[in-house]
Amino acid sequence: MSAPTTERPATPAPPSPGLSPTELMRWSWRQLTSMRTALLLLLLLALASVPGSVIPQSNIAAGDVSRWKEDHPTLAPVYERLGLFSVYDSPWFSAIYLLLMVSLVGCIIPRTLVYARALRTPPPPAPRNLVRLPSYVAVESDEAPEVLLERARTVLKRRRYKVVNGSGAISAERGYLREAGNLLFHISVIVVLLGFAYGQLFGYKGGAIVMVGNGFSNSLTQYDDFAPGSFFDPADLPPVSLTVDDFQAEFLEEGPQRGQPVDFGADVTYTEAPGEPSKPFRLEVNKPLILDGVSVFLVGHGYAPVVTVEDGNGDIAYSGPVVFLPQDSSFASFGVLKVPDAQPEQLGFDGMFFPTYSFSMDRGPFSVFPDALNPAMSLLAYSGDLGMDDGAPQSVFELDTDRMEKLEKPDGSDFRLDMSPGRTVELPDGLGKVTFDGWQRWVKVQVSDSPGKGVALAGVVLALVGLMGSLFIRRRRAWVRVTSRSGRSYVEVGGLDRSTVAEGLDDEVRSLARAVVPGATLDTGDGTGTASADAEVDGSVSER
Repeated sequence: MSAPTTERPATPAPPSPGLSPTELMRWSWRQLTSMRTALLLLLLLALASVPGSVIPQSNIAAGDVSRWKEDHPTLAPVYERLGLFSVYDSPWFSAIYLLLMVSLVGCIIPRTLVYARALRTPPPPAPRNLVRLPSYVAVESDEAPEVLLERARTVLKRRRYKVVNGSGAISAERGYLREAGNLLFHISVIVVLLGFAYGQLFGYKGGAIVMVGNGFSNSLTQYDDFAPGSFFDPADLPPVSLTVDDFQAEFLEEGPQRGQPVDFGADVTYTEAPGEPSKPFRLEVNKPLILDGVSVFLVGHGYAPVVTVEDGNGDIAYSGPVVFLPQDSSFASFGVLKVPDAQPEQLGFDGMFFPTYSFSMDRGPFSVFPDALNPAMSLLAYSGDLGMDDGAPQSVFELDTDRMEKLEKPDGSDFRLDMSPGRTVELPDGLGKVTFDGWQRWVKVQVSDSPGKGVALAGVVLALVGLMGSLFIRRRRAWVRVTSRSGRSYVEVGGLDRSTVAEGLDDEVRSLARAVVPGATLDTGDGTGTASADAEVDGSVSER
């Protein structure tokens, strides 16, 4: 009976030593400058730009941001903390942007050095057995080897090969521009990013609502929202001014797409500098007014009810148009009217304007068509302190009712002003009366200057050139060896394609063989061949 065996516990492997700070930095740099990381950062940058297109941005549409916050009171603080209302100024977007720049630069520099060394490196000598190459042809000729080699060198140079003479053979390589195309494509991404950054730093973008019949001058006080670059000085605004003379809008009147816009545009007159004559221009959605350093776009339009407010003392406290912002495709619009000069109490109103008014028990009041065929306005009235004397800025599209009271009817229900053009409604408690005089149209113009767009466009062109080079230029090597056999010259031509797809390599090798040995007829079938009077194809090793 054998003695019981005891198993010794396995000795645990010693823990691997950790990376030193220097090694950790080197490892991090290699990871950051890898092509995989650059592609990942480029994808992240594209994904990070999506919220800027979906969520209203405070530097472009402050009114839309305010309404979005009112409609989403739970999400608004989260979005505010994440910087989603100003995506392109947020720290996380800037971090992705800068990391991508560093990654691309760190990736391009080493590849450029490798490419520079490759340009100086001559093609490798001819292999011992050319027959083992993917494409191979052999031809016999009565011409001297020196003549054939010189002809081969001339033919290869004519076909843009880099040629090196060897002992009884010629080595050639072409397609160096393929890697140059790859590098150019990566450099173009940096150029685009630099152009975008330059435009963001030194350019500006602003929006202004202009009533039809009124003018706009390119000064800071004329903008409703203005987003300058970090290094832009508002004193450098060019002295451009324009007047909106007329506005026309057309909508589909029949069919399932009734109410959809067909066309709209504004007739404007503009001057590029004081004292110059005015010039007419038709401003349309896809036809901006482009001046020296300034582009004026037509980005929206809407309605402005004309309202007259008489206070409790019988004085006119307000009279003029009030901009209402469209809320849907039917141009049902929301607006706010503040009357701080009203006595004995300040007055405020908010409500809706309906271009073509209709009513149903399910939906209540609504607009059935975007054109002003049956305009009507419905407002709620407030009295009290508007909060405009505190010095804090307020949006013209928001009404602060914290220190105001909603006007009510004697039965306690809300007092609502449902009005059509020409109608006057008296406010309760002798606070005054409101008259709906009519309506006007307004247009929104966006004025911008992006000095880096030319740089970005050049980057896009470079990207296309580099991409075409990397796709259509093939890196190829060719060798021609000439030896003497039985008093005749034996010419071997071999080719190697360094790209993944060796399309056309056989045709290239055959063409080289015919050019080196004129008159040779190569058999493209079973490998045997025929020749002219002074050349023939070796049938035993002609092709693989």
